[in-house]
Amino acid sequence: MKAHGRSKTLIDLEKFNTLNPEGCPACGRKFELGELVVRARGNWEGERYIHEDEATFDRETNSYYERSYYKKTSE
Repeated sequence: MKAHGRSKTLIDLEKFNTLNPEGCPACGRKFELGELVVRARGNWEGERYIHEDEATFDRETNSYYERSYYKKTSE
């Protein structure tokens, strides 16, 4: 799936097993099979998968950011 030029990913069984021990770094919830996630920047190094509804897309950088992190950096 493509959106805004950056891809969204469905949680499959492999990602489910890999990502769920820590959960979503943005909100702390566990991922569910079939959920949409995006690779986003936030208060961590590099990009990580987070729930799509926890992300904001920045057209200038063509990247997703964790919502609360994006608000802090854009103020």
